[in-house]
Amino acid sequence: MTKIKICGLFRPEDMGFVNEARPDYIGFVFANSRRRVNPETAAVLRRLLNPGIKVVGVFVDAPIEIPISLTRGGIIDLVQLHGNEDETYIRALKQKLSEISIRDALQETAGSSDLPEAVNCFPVIKAIRVERPEDITAMQGSAADYLLLDNGSGGTGKTFDWSLVLQAGTAGNENKKPFFLAGGLNPGNVEDAVKTLSPYAVDVSSGVETDGLKDQSKIIDIVARVRQSMRQM
Repeated sequence: MTKIKICGLFRPEDMGFVNEARPDYIGFVFANSRRRVNPETAAVLRRLLNPGIKVVGVFVDAPIEIPISLTRGGIIDLVQLHGNEDETYIRALKQKLSEISIRDALQETAGSSDLPEAVNCFPVIKAIRVERPEDITAMQGSAADYLLLDNGSGGTGKTFDWSLVLQAGTAGNENKKPFFLAGGLNPGNVEDAVKTLSPYAVDVSSGVETDGLKDQSKIIDIVARVRQSMRQM
């Protein structure tokens, strides 16, 4: 079932919008952007969020200690890398995230000899710019848990050629790395995206904005459209 992420939230009222719409994920941007939030603001916004909604932290070539600190502080649940982070960086990040998970699991099972099987509970998403099918196939061996397929730098509001995903053989293929689909998604095209590509999740930002700010009616509309599309499949 395709999930939905609303990215680029930075105001208290944005939390109210998503609490009503109930997407699966929301995103805080910690990189250079007009939607950027600092850790202190993100912590305040997180406390306003329905606990059933997961928070993705978006970073661009950040020192590894920054996403680790935000994860350890309970501000984010997933790390999205939108820069030139290589596999060495991704593997090192995942190792540190797993250490957080193992420590938390040990605390939760204090006095017990049983450890939860799944201790790596902080997934990593690696964003890639899709210009040809090989951009996707080359990343199938990545240590990242998910890919994010986009037109380029985040927030361009432009789609890329979706046929490239079909050519790469990743659309709806359970044997391939699951992916978030981003780039120019809005209430007018998101249903087609879900039906055509069967992504793990769709990632929307500018497509649910009016005059540069998140629009409550658009957020509610697009979440409803994704959920309706899944019921029809």
